[in-house]
Amino acid sequence: MPGPPTLLRHITVDAADALGVARFWAAALGWQVDEESDAEEALAAPPQGGGPGLLFVRVPEPKTVKNRLHLDLQPQDLTRDQEVDRLLGLGARVVDDRREPDGTGWAVLADPEGNEFCVERSPAERAGS
Repeated sequence: MPGPPTLLRHITVDAADALGVARFWAAALGWQVDEESDAEEALAAPPQGGGPGLLFVRVPEPKTVKNRLHLDLQPQDLTRDQEVDRLLGLGARVVDDRREPDGTGWAVLADPEGNEFCVERSPAERAGS
């Protein structure tokens, strides 16, 4: 069986501080900032073979509107709420809290440059453990 016709190599995001936001995402995901990263282009890279990286490219204009694309994160070893707290400690901020009293829902956060992302419940929380 032939392989896929093409490969999704990077997800590219405009940034004012490419290296700073790459460092945030590398810390958030447990990835590394590629050693060839600089102020113009910075790559948060997953472990070898772990899928596409997040490439941040410096642009002069600031972010002005809601993202049309965002990432959904699912913690593996922490609860959703513990992961939200950890990400806030890395520099994220809460944009919209959709967590419900019964434990369902998610939190919408923004990275240090305002790019929105969601934090969902862990697999254990989804399973009712």
